[in-house]
Amino acid sequence: MKEFTDNDIERIEEYIDTHNEEAIKKELADLHPADIAELFQSLNLKQAEWVFSLIENKDQQADVLMELDEEDRKKLLEGMDPEQISHFIDLLDTDDAVDLIQELDKEDRDEVIQNIEDMEQAGDIVDLLQYAKDTAGGLMGTEYISVNENLSMPDCLKEMRHQAEDLDDIYYVYVVDDDDRLKGVLPLKKMITHPSVSKIKHVMETDPVAVKADTPVDEVAIDFEKYDLVAMPVIDSIGRLVGQITVDDVMDEVREQSERDYQLASGISSDIDADDSIWAQTKARLPWLLIGIIGGLVNSVILGGFEAQLATVTALAFFIPLIGGTGGNVGVQASAIVVQGLANGRLELNEFWSQIWKGLRIALLNAIVISAVVLGYTLLTQPGDYALCFAVSASLFCVVIFATVFGTLVPLTLEKLKVNPALATGPFIQITNDVVGLLIYVGMAVWMLKIFPH
Repeated sequence: MKEFTDNDIERIEEYIDTHNEEAIKKELADLHPADIAELFQSLNLKQAEWVFSLIENKDQQADVLMELDEEDRKKLLEGMDPEQISHFIDLLDTDDAVDLIQELDKEDRDEVIQNIEDMEQAGDIVDLLQYAKDTAGGLMGTEYISVNENLSMPDCLKEMRHQAEDLDDIYYVYVVDDDDRLKGVLPLKKMITHPSVSKIKHVMETDPVAVKADTPVDEVAIDFEKYDLVAMPVIDSIGRLVGQITVDDVMDEVREQSERDYQLASGISSDIDADDSIWAQTKARLPWLLIGIIGGLVNSVILGGFEAQLATVTALAFFIPLIGGTGGNVGVQASAIVVQGLANGRLELNEFWSQIWKGLRIALLNAIVISAVVLGYTLLTQPGDYALCFAVSASLFCVVIFATVFGTLVPLTLEKLKVNPALATGPFIQITNDVVGLLIYVGMAVWMLKIFPH
């Protein structure tokens, strides 16, 4: 398949402007659904609906729907009646069908399910809708091949051919017992090298990597990476095979989670895109900006109470940005390492206190180096002003320790409370460190001015 370029988009847009239906149909027939979805990003809703109606292959139409961004798909679905949507549901794998149905309103959702012609698929969809979206059950599909462990290889191949007729892709052949409990996986090599084995349980690979249906998505992603899988079986609480997750579904979920975490760390309170409305973007961005303003006002109050000391030693004001900036940087560094460790599974919550102790030791090393460097600088540039020199270096020492421990503690605490720890890498850490850092600096300066009066 040829690469889809901007020139291709411009050519199709010209066909759309001139309403050249035959040319558009010909172009669309040769395009991958993902490329058509990319084309839709440059069209308005009316154009997108018209172009979508020109896709002659219904399977391709259904795939295009699933390739669209959630907001674009929702706009397109709003122009369809439930019966039309149900026809697309019939053409989708169950995991994609569930994703699409979950985006509908409750009333439309029930009506769409009632209009699904394949009752078996409708039943599977209803079952899958019971699982939380952020679990293995919420990601899995029911399209897979499973065979009984007591089948001979010839009978197994016959059963596989029968099941494969309704599948687009085949990743693994799962082996189950008479109660549908997962027992193993049948590799292709075994099928070739043991064509007449009496029971496939004698040649299957036992103890396959599997996840329970209620396993969180982030743990599923870690297993996929750890074991280099392209698909993974899903089992219920008693070990029965209930579904399969494919790597593309996991990667989509990981990408969406990464985007949400990045926005949260940037002080954006909800998931938005660059093409969202001004009002939507303002609502997502304004809350943390207001919190930042509050932090700034608190700092101004603190400085107001410090006015007499600043008037005595004006050079103290020069180092306020240094204190705040260092605390913010150190805190974000510490929290980012913890959040990353929690995300990739290399850090467990049972390591809570050991991680705090490790962070404290790191903080001490950093604090000693940073405060020593700044002390040397201030002694050279402000000779004889010992109150200033020791106030700045001692404040930095305390700020680095606080910011490191706080930056380590907050994401671990949020994880314990089942709150997204990515919140700890954003403005929350920076604002807190600004306020606390300034309090430390003010207190240290007052103390040093008593010891070394001007």
